[in-house]
Amino acid sequence: MWSCEDFNYTDNTEDQQLCHDFHLVLFVFSLFYLIICFPTGLCYNVQLVLVNLYNKATMTMPDVYFVNMAIAGLIINAVAPVYFLGPAYTKWSLLNFGNEVYITLLILFNVSSLVIMYSTTLLSLDYYIECALPRTYMSSVYNTKHVCGFVWGGAVLTSFSSLLFYICNHVSTKIIECSKMQNREAADAIMVLIGYVVPVLAVTYALVLILQIRKEAMPLDQDTGRLDPSVHRLLIATVCTQFLLWTPYYVTLMVKTFTNVKSNDLIYIRTFNFIEGLANFLAFSSSCVIPLLHRNINKNFHSKLQRLLKKLHCGNQGCSHESTVVRQVMT
Repeated sequence: MWSCEDFNYTDNTEDQQLCHDFHLVLFVFSLFYLIICFPTGLCYNVQLVLVNLYNKATMTMPDVYFVNMAIAGLIINAVAPVYFLGPAYTKWSLLNFGNEVYITLLILFNVSSLVIMYSTTLLSLDYYIECALPRTYMSSVYNTKHVCGFVWGGAVLTSFSSLLFYICNHVSTKIIECSKMQNREAADAIMVLIGYVVPVLAVTYALVLILQIRKEAMPLDQDTGRLDPSVHRLLIATVCTQFLLWTPYYVTLMVKTFTNVKSNDLIYIRTFNFIEGLANFLAFSSSCVIPLLHRNINKNFHSKLQRLLKKLHCGNQGCSHESTVVRQVMT
């Protein structure tokens, strides 16, 4: 819990003021997320999912990955209010470190973060496959849906191993099995390695291959590419934004894992906690930023949204011109 009571026993008023300033800044960021980012992310993530589910026939490989990122964003949106109303940002003791609610929310957050990072990574790799081998349909919607299923399963399994470390870190030491696993740093190390290091290496490799293909100007790219040209801009924007927002979170997690933050210097502890709070805010804000990027860059999204709105307006009977439009799309 964020508290400046430790500084009340010191004569340094500057340290007290700095602690209160840090707390005030985090409180302002929490209000900004709850008032602006939370409803925006909720609205646009739900919109992204519904639009693509309604237009299943016209879904492309990137759409599948963005739907998965939107579902993970909705989970992060559900976790965010409880987190930002917790003791890290406010003086309310809604969450205490080590209780069951905190561990449950942490696991949901870890699963969603893994899904987001690996969906971004696989989007980069599949885009390279699509550019290199457009006629093979290796990156088809059918295959992508199965891949995304494995992504969710792998994220749950990875978070389950971390869950064991977190649980054993808070149970009684009399349990022999858990007494050997009371190491929270091990759970954080797993998340840093699998949730950040591996995706960074894979995305870097995919982007290098994509740049090589675009420089070579392969003949297959000129007339048989099935992806919209705006997908390349969307890919670059998504990759850069995701890693820009998630890197501070994993860096602070890495610092806690491999260094000793339990210092006697209260200023150092409060400064690190402040940086960690800002890093968490950036990570949570990805659930709001990514659907906005998708909506503004993807040229096909607006037409799909209009078809969904017309369907909702016309009802189950359908509009008079809808049948002809569907036949044109299918042909």
